[in-house]
Amino acid sequence: MRSSPPSPAERPGEATEAGRAAPVTDAPAGAPRVGAIALIAIGVVAAALLAAVHVTQGSASVGVPELLALLAGAGDDQSAAVLVASRVPRLAAGVLVGVCLGVAGLVMQTVSRNLLASPDTLAVNAGSYVAVVAVAAFGVVLPAAGGGVVAFAGGLAAAAVVMAMSAGRGGGGTIRLVLAGSAIALALQAVTWMLLLLFPERTTGLYAWGNGTLAQTGLDAVTQLAPVVLLAVAGLLVFARRFDLVALGDDQARVLGARVGRIRAGGIVAAVLLSAAAVTVAGPIGFVGLAAPAITRLIAERVRGMQRHVLLIPAAAVVGVIIVLGADVLLRLAFGGQAAVEVPTGVVTTIFGAVFLVGLALRARAADEAGAGFVVGGGLSRRGRILVIVAASVALVAVAFVSLLLGDAKLLGGDILNWITGQAGPLVDFVMNTRAPRVAAAILAGAALALAGTAVQAVSRNPLAEPAILGVTGGAGVGAVLVITLWPLATHLGVTLGGFAGALASAVVVFGLSLRGGLASTRLILIGMGVSAASAAITSMLIIATDPYNAAKALTWMSGSTYGRTFPQLIPLLVVLVASVPLLAARRRELDLLAFDDDTPRVLGVRLGPARLALLGVSVALTATAVAAVGVVGFVGLVAPHAARALVGGRHALVLPVAGLLGALLVCVADTVGRTVIAPGQLPAGLVTAIVGAPYFVWLLWRSRR
Repeated sequence: MRSSPPSPAERPGEATEAGRAAPVTDAPAGAPRVGAIALIAIGVVAAALLAAVHVTQGSASVGVPELLALLAGAGDDQSAAVLVASRVPRLAAGVLVGVCLGVAGLVMQTVSRNLLASPDTLAVNAGSYVAVVAVAAFGVVLPAAGGGVVAFAGGLAAAAVVMAMSAGRGGGGTIRLVLAGSAIALALQAVTWMLLLLFPERTTGLYAWGNGTLAQTGLDAVTQLAPVVLLAVAGLLVFARRFDLVALGDDQARVLGARVGRIRAGGIVAAVLLSAAAVTVAGPIGFVGLAAPAITRLIAERVRGMQRHVLLIPAAAVVGVIIVLGADVLLRLAFGGQAAVEVPTGVVTTIFGAVFLVGLALRARAADEAGAGFVVGGGLSRRGRILVIVAASVALVAVAFVSLLLGDAKLLGGDILNWITGQAGPLVDFVMNTRAPRVAAAILAGAALALAGTAVQAVSRNPLAEPAILGVTGGAGVGAVLVITLWPLATHLGVTLGGFAGALASAVVVFGLSLRGGLASTRLILIGMGVSAASAAITSMLIIATDPYNAAKALTWMSGSTYGRTFPQLIPLLVVLVASVPLLAARRRELDLLAFDDDTPRVLGVRLGPARLALLGVSVALTATAVAAVGVVGFVGLVAPHAARALVGGRHALVLPVAGLLGALLVCVADTVGRTVIAPGQLPAGLVTAIVGAPYFVWLLWRSRR
């Protein structure tokens, strides 16, 4: 008797909650699996064909005729050396990484019953990467197996934190999982970049490697880790039936005798082990662990008998290999052999995975998983609110004054007064002429990002949204870096216009696609995550392809820094900020209504479309000019509005000024700390805000578990 089809709530592409994995439906007794096995065999053949094409590509002039001659035993030594030393190791690395990430993502999705679980969204890759970089930064040299152990420890710790943060009453939600993973990954990324900047000689080449590259110097890493991978995959196949039970749900699995906790823990450990092996060999190659198992499950829905993990696991491995090798082949077709050595394969897979993530979001039914408990309520009394505004203003002035005094050269208060009156000496004059614009840049950019975040959260009715998470900041970064890349002598105004164009394009994509579901939280954040990931990958590709040996340039820009700013460069930001403040203040009532629901604004005469468009336009302008001024600074647009609502309540007449003051305060403090903590060395302000903002965001997630 044929089993009944899964209900709409069980279909991954049509789930009420976009990322909830469909339970495995039992195939009928004796159901033929010939079709499923034949499909996997076709995938193996496709992977073999890709491998054949892959081995013919490279920077050396060794093509098909030379390789055929080698097979016939008539090849020359140079062709054999290229094949053995370069192309076979790269091919072997691609196969190993594809198997690892495909299987790891499948198991993570099963044990969490969430289609968005992967080594990327659980911050496993970020944890493994920071562990490897930390070991290298402190001068420890390890073989591939030792590096794998370090990567495994870092990835497992990150996954444990994300799983704990994303769990809530009734289980982990899709958006909770994605946001927790993104927050932890951003914090770990900040630590990683800090280590790369502080120890550039010991971590040479790790920036490009951190984007995921298949380039190998031999087969040592693959041969050392291949047995571990084979054992892990074999173990997962042995316990495949238990994963089938877990996919049915905790209650059903327990009734059938499964020890859900142990199975889930064992699956996570095995998946992290596979992810760590992939990171050790090729660095964190993004989104393969998300796309490969999701594609496998979409295919399995339509193939009878393929829903069991004994077939899903090898199928995901094959799809993972096809994605990795396909991305590498495409990369070398597009850029040529030599350029493909410099541009990481992970950039291509990240862009592909980002598009796939957006596709998943569009397939999903609109669900509003908005983070109840994040919008904090009434705040203080009227007198207390006034005191908060006064205290924040005084604190900002005090911090700005202290920031002018501190740095690699310490000044006194009298020096600042002499500089203002034009009576300072040459040394004080030089220090103040370089330091004062930096302080001004931090204050203006912080206020702009905070106001942009406040408006975005109100328009999307999502207190977890902010320009960085929704891809607007990343789009501005792409636009600015593109101008710098194509026009090295571009003025700061040109960079600002490029940033504005990039931010506008990202906002149009994210909010345009999200409007299909009425800006539902699930769809909005998933599309924003995809655009943000693609933007980061494109930015990395532009920088590495044009200047592969200058990682500091990339890190400084993408980490957000006020270094080298001048007052004329801040004019666009100041103009946009001065124009935006009265516009937002005039629309404070609309912000209150839009943050409530759709019906109330309509009843009170607010035209939703034009109002949203105008407010989002202001947010894009603020974000673009802030990014052009100081680079990419994250979490400010999330933390400052939350803190403001916690202090003064939800009315935007008070939230807007307090958020602006707190944003300026946060970035100014971060810039001051970055300039003084390791003086004369410096840390970009964006790294400090990420390290401060990520724990605050995680605390919000933890708080919302109730």
